[in-house]
Amino acid sequence: MKGADEQMKAFLILEDGTVFTGTSIGSTKDMISEIVFNTSMTGYLEVLTDPSYAGQAVVMTYPLIGNYGITPDMESRKAWPDGYIVRELSRMPSNFRCEGTIQDFLKEQDIPGIAGVDTRALTKILREKGTMNGMITTNENYNLEEILPKLKAYTVGDVVSKVTCSEKYVLEGTGKKVALLDLGAKNNIAKSLNQRGCEVTVYPAHTTAEEIISSNPDGIMLSNGPGDPADCTSIIEEIKKLYNTDIPIFAICLGHQLMALATGATTHKLKYGHRGGNHPVKDLQTNRVYISSQNHGYVVDAENVDPNVAVPAFTNVNDGTNEGLAYVGKNIFTVQFHPEACPGPQDSGYLFDKFIEMMGDRNNAKEIRYQKSISNRFRSELLSDRQLSLIMRVHRHAVP
Repeated sequence: MKGADEQMKAFLILEDGTVFTGTSIGSTKDMISEIVFNTSMTGYLEVLTDPSYAGQAVVMTYPLIGNYGITPDMESRKAWPDGYIVRELSRMPSNFRCEGTIQDFLKEQDIPGIAGVDTRALTKILREKGTMNGMITTNENYNLEEILPKLKAYTVGDVVSKVTCSEKYVLEGTGKKVALLDLGAKNNIAKSLNQRGCEVTVYPAHTTAEEIISSNPDGIMLSNGPGDPADCTSIIEEIKKLYNTDIPIFAICLGHQLMALATGATTHKLKYGHRGGNHPVKDLQTNRVYISSQNHGYVVDAENVDPNVAVPAFTNVNDGTNEGLAYVGKNIFTVQFHPEACPGPQDSGYLFDKFIEMMGDRNNAKEIRYQKSISNRFRSELLSDRQLSLIMRVHRHAVP
């Protein structure tokens, strides 16, 4: 029976009427979703378990997928894409950590897929015509006239609520206390902070700013996530409140977009997005280029960013779109790409170190402000420098 299932025909139908025929992999249910492509050569499991793919079906442009099977390298608790489209699926994975095949994994996760598709031709269509909706079906008697209106009507919807954690949890650490707002966070974001000694408290996406601020974190992290950032209206309102504090903030991907929207900027949808582990971004301060991991369909409109609020920090070398912002007079910086990688290059992992330094600088600044306030207070009482020094020594331990 299993052999018969593996040979079952499947069809990928695009909203422009193009039909690709292939072999069914994974679940055999019908699926309608937004079709996007990823150019990564490795890391298919991290792609499958990236919450940013919720509401989308992923085309892998690399021709052979699944050759090392399923390993522990998962970026969340489950797979998130609605569908999976490949040129060729490895039937005999080989790796000392292999725990199963990708086709069995897709079945367990109830994700329909199709193999045997000319993914180069499919990607060319998506690049030339733009991202479009599509359907995977095993029904050989499909009716295009009935299907095409359904494809055009599909929207991704509120997927942040679907992927975020249900309750807060803590990754213990002895260093800085970081509040991570989970908008669809990949595991390696919290892990990258935790490996640097941080105690990371992960909060659900709809947590109020007041709850986060009252926990007195040293820094706040806004994660990646799926969907249209402009749809996250209630989250944007909370981020406005976070912006108005002096707490250092580092934001990635969707978090970057939401911070921009919270401060008056706008976003727009790209023709076909940036998804893969080979995207060059330029640091506008040093002119150095980094190869980055990316997964986004929307970008911040750099021309609509108020220069008194933020200035561009990174730009995409391929198309000139914004890849990061540095906020004026604030300990806030945000990037569109993924410094946590998984999959992809780790060129920009140093940004986590920069965030750690920002949190340290904030504590130093608090101490300096406190000492200045004490100094000014007692100088007004005409104390001598020696008396003032003794008082400062006594009060230093009270710095918050």
